Amino acid sequence: MSLRSRKLRRRRSQAGAGRAIFALLAVGGAAAFMGLLGGFGYLASVASSAPKLNQLKPAEQGSTSAVYAADGTRLGFIQGDVLRTPAPESEMPQQMRDATVAIEDRRFYKHNGVDYEGVVRAAVKNVSSGATVQGGSTLTMQLVRNLYKGNKERTINRKIREAKLATDLESKHPGAKGKRWILTEYLNNVPYGTVGGQTAVGVSSAARVFFDKPASKLTLSESALLAGLPQAPSQYNPFLAPDLARARRSQVLDQMADQGYITDAQAAAAKKSPLGVKHNSYYAQRREGYFFDYVRSELVKRYGVERVRAGGMKVYTTVDLKLQQAARNAISNHLGYPGAPSSAVVSIDPKSGYIKAMASSGDYSQSKFNLAAQGKRQPGSTFKVMVMMAALRQGVDINETTYESKPLKFTDKKTGVPIDVQTDDHAYSGSTTIFDALVRSDNTVFQQLDLDIGPEEVRQTAYDMGITSKLDAYPAEGLGGLTRGVSPLEMTRAYVTVNNGGWRIKPVAIKKVVFADGREDKSLGQRDRVKVFTDGQTHEAVKAMEANVQGGTGTGAQLGCPTAGKTGTTSNFTDAWFDGFTSSLNTAVWVGFPNAAISTGMFGGQAPASIFHDFMQVAMSGRACDPFPDPTEPFVAKEFAGEYASNGAPGDAVDPLAKDKKDKGKKESKKYESKPNKPPTPSPTPKPTPEPTPEPPPDTGGGGGGATPG
Repeated sequence: MSLRSRKLRRRRSQAGAGRAIFALLAVGGAAAFMGLLGGFGYLASVASSAPKLNQLKPAEQGSTSAVYAADGTRLGFIQGDVLRTPAPESEMPQQMRDATVAIEDRRFYKHNGVDYEGVVRAAVKNVSSGATVQGGSTLTMQLVRNLYKGNKERTINRKIREAKLATDLESKHPGAKGKRWILTEYLNNVPYGTVGGQTAVGVSSAARVFFDKPASKLTLSESALLAGLPQAPSQYNPFLAPDLARARRSQVLDQMADQGYITDAQAAAAKKSPLGVKHNSYYAQRREGYFFDYVRSELVKRYGVERVRAGGMKVYTTVDLKLQQAARNAISNHLGYPGAPSSAVVSIDPKSGYIKAMASSGDYSQSKFNLAAQGKRQPGSTFKVMVMMAALRQGVDINETTYESKPLKFTDKKTGVPIDVQTDDHAYSGSTTIFDALVRSDNTVFQQLDLDIGPEEVRQTAYDMGITSKLDAYPAEGLGGLTRGVSPLEMTRAYVTVNNGGWRIKPVAIKKVVFADGREDKSLGQRDRVKVFTDGQTHEAVKAMEANVQGGTGTGAQLGCPTAGKTGTTSNFTDAWFDGFTSSLNTAVWVGFPNAAISTGMFGGQAPASIFHDFMQVAMSGRACDPFPDPTEPFVAKEFAGEYASNGAPGDAVDPLAKDKKDKGKKESKKYESKPNKPPTPSPTPKPTPEPTPEPPPDTGGGGGGATPG
């Protein structure tokens, strides 16, 4: 083959190779172009599957609920797993905002929700390191992730949808104002770490949890430390890893200086600052712990645990802090000596049902048990009012019906229960009206009346008055010998029914609840009442109870205002009570040791009546001191022939209010004026009776009644 032929063949071969290479390049380019188009198509397809912002409901981030007293004073926060208190932009220092942008999204003010330069930069770093060391998420994308929580897997599809929603969010909130809104929302919703099992969400809570101060008071070094936490809250937790936290803070400060937010000198000075972390006391602090816990339990009953703990509620209660202090002062005045028994005070406005005071002598830090609401104790003779109301409901005339005051020792024919009852001083007055027996707190008369009315009727009457503890309907209950006991809150409510003209009310601790979105629920504060007696029936009872304060066992409770009430003392002196009221306020006082086996050695007419007096002197200040109103339905007596009722004429008992009974229509309203406490007639301090109030046999439900002092 000639040289020319060989060259020609070589040229043809080279030309063919060139055409092949060109063809391959053409095909490859076409494939790449098609791939690029396919990639764009894929991106568009995934992005289009992202929901619209207006179709999304922000995830319930949760925020801490707060409880307030009647005057608006914050009592404390309800503890939960998440601590979050959203704050307005004005409460977030500029250096906190700058630190966050510097370390999280340096091009925040330049992009439209997606930082394409940042995505490329992160991709290069991740490829070069062989691992995911940097993300491309902007603050807006992170906010979307926090607000609209969905699948948390780190997938490309999720990132694409987040990017689409981020651009939509920026379009919805354009310009500098929109950027400020987005940054504020981010700072209110990003988790900063967990301390003591509670996660601080939002900069306001983080400032409290890590520095125990409001966000507005954060320094530059503190702001830098917090700004560095969201990327790895556990790793940089300053309580657990102070060295790593310090290094992270320095990184944030360097970024702030590099981007011109601060000078190098400011950064250097801030790096030298101690971490300055301090465990939070803000969220743990609370006032009126016993009442606070009662309110929380009421909220949980209504809304459930999770909503209460993380619902961002503002709970406005009925408690009067001045009356809370007055109750504690009254207790301290009479039981402030070493080894003194405990005491609890509950005060309720009879018209609204508002709990104005719920206080006790206990140390909340030592015991969380609420004696006022949870303590179930024997009520003693305060339960005689339930027997009297049961009799009045059946038309028994308490001013005319008489019983023989005498020692009782027999077996009741109807119940088969052995009865063994005396008066506390073993003094008996012969034929006595029910009215006078209440004034004197005569056990023997009321035991007979209880048997005639029927223990079942007495039990139902107690329930109708507002007692919620289980009763057994045995004879001793009429004298306060209960198996389980009742709380001061129950006893206050029961006497409110008498003061209210027969209307039973539900005690109200919460006036209203305001939710995080601004909605209000006032239903808890609405008056819930049921008519269970006529006001004629309750009026008869009030007159007898008023006489008890004027000249009976309750003289220690006298005020410069019409006052009614009843003392109560258990047979072994483990519990002493005074439960009473003016026309505008009900208050019950209990005194006893938490250990029910220990005797107080006192009557209800002693310390309990004196505590009532001292408390009511303060509580009645400025309140109308009205006489108890006449009934709209006068009491109508019916024929009553009780098996134990006597036929003899009443004895020489004196009605302290006899003049008032004959002189109706001269009642005048006046403001309350305090009156010095008149102590009860002195009597020797009794020793505990060796026999406690008998309890019913376990199967029969019966039981006897021991002596129950007034």
